[in-house]
Amino acid sequence: MKTFRLLLAALLFAMLATPVSAEPLPFTIANESITPGSRKDFRIPVPEGSDGSTFIPVTVIHGAKPGPVLAVVAGVHGFEFASILAAERLAERVDPAALSGTLVLVRIANINGFEGRSPNVNPVDRKNLNRVFPGNPHGTQTERIADLIAREVVACSDFLMDVHSGDGAEFLDAFVGVYGGPLATDFSLALQVARGFGFPNIVRYSMDTQEQIDRGRSLNRQGVAMGKPTILVEIGQNGSREEAHVAAIVTGVENGLVALGMVQGPIHDVPPPARLFEGTASATASSEGVFHPAKPGPRALEKGELIGTIRDYAGREIEQILSPINGYALYGITGPPVEAGDAVVTIGVPVNAF
Repeated sequence: MKTFRLLLAALLFAMLATPVSAEPLPFTIANESITPGSRKDFRIPVPEGSDGSTFIPVTVIHGAKPGPVLAVVAGVHGFEFASILAAERLAERVDPAALSGTLVLVRIANINGFEGRSPNVNPVDRKNLNRVFPGNPHGTQTERIADLIAREVVACSDFLMDVHSGDGAEFLDAFVGVYGGPLATDFSLALQVARGFGFPNIVRYSMDTQEQIDRGRSLNRQGVAMGKPTILVEIGQNGSREEAHVAAIVTGVENGLVALGMVQGPIHDVPPPARLFEGTASATASSEGVFHPAKPGPRALEKGELIGTIRDYAGREIEQILSPINGYALYGITGPPVEAGDAVVTIGVPVNAF
């Protein structure tokens, strides 16, 4: 009898100690509720201010099983079409029945920039959405958009992908930026996800000081500030909508879903990166005028090498811009317009390993 009681007690203890499998709950964002195993398309309204109202189109795919929340934000710059088309395609491809967790797709963060075909800025208030985070609910339209994305999208995520493609009058060699250093979260996971894009370049941005995060705060640095593992995705140039660029973004996000344990199955085969960089440096113009690049496009640079010249509006050469370091030109402007303070080329600092 004693043995039976001991066995019964052991059985009851085992039953109590065994966790009950978690049932997925509805996912709520911006006052919208999405049931498990379903998809919902909706708009997050941006409240009207003195400069009008707008909206943020969002698709949420809420899996049939519990898991992490991946936020993918496209169209922060409205002229970067490859990211926007990739978000559209991902919304069609990801099956909620096969998903563990939730995929939040911001299809176009900057609708007025997109509809106005405006590189870099929102034409309503002439502000760059990628420089005003965390935003301001009582600010200009761009600041109100940033506030909503920070509070409703980034805050609810477990991992953030800030997806861009080369803007107008810009060359770019595809790269993924990965946020590491003492103020970033889970660099190793972010690096694993970054490698799944198969891009030729990976840049590690070390977040060592709060000033680095706060200066002209971008969406990706907002992710860092809110404790989210974060990557910056960049592919395409000159407002490209090339199929290869769209497909590369889709492949990278789908590989990320596997790496995050949100989708079961093999990852798409992608090549390893050709180059690794520990941060970047900029070659900056100190004059406005007409920029003439010496050789526009990605390439290795030596310190002191001529990047380009600036002429005034009478055609006189007024400035030569030289490379400040040995490195690799990742992206830059092709001109001809240039303003004082513009980074005409951003240069990756090569390293052999992270």
